[in-house]
Amino acid sequence: MIINPTSELGAKVTRRVEEQTLAWLTTVASDGTPQPNPVWFLRDGDAFLIFSKPGQAKLANIARHPRVSLNLEATEDQEQITVFTGSAEVAGAASVGQDLLDRYAARYADRLPVIGMTRGQYEAAYTVVIRFTPDKLRGW
Repeated sequence: MIINPTSELGAKVTRRVEEQTLAWLTTVASDGTPQPNPVWFLRDGDAFLIFSKPGQAKLANIARHPRVSLNLEATEDQEQITVFTGSAEVAGAASVGQDLLDRYAARYADRLPVIGMTRGQYEAAYTVVIRFTPDKLRGW
């Protein structure tokens, strides 16, 4: 497991992953330009799940170059920075079990009205899942 919850950094990161709801997924465009995108995420064991609408540039970027990074937002005091790097793979949302869909929906239930969607509308629109498996963690 990339996050060791018994270390000082691991304990901080575990807490931040549970509390934060926004991260930045950075893929690489065909011309080599980094492409950061804000995303919602859910930890699933050693991986993170990120849902996407089909046809998004980040999906083409991952297909071409699966090495990506996921950065958590800095804390207000700028004291905690978290950057994961690893590999991403793309699949249909149907590949995710109902339990994970329910956990994801519960995590973002209060955010859906902000983007003007119900759970059903969100699940109908965001039909692609990105499974990001980190192999390195940097932070403080």
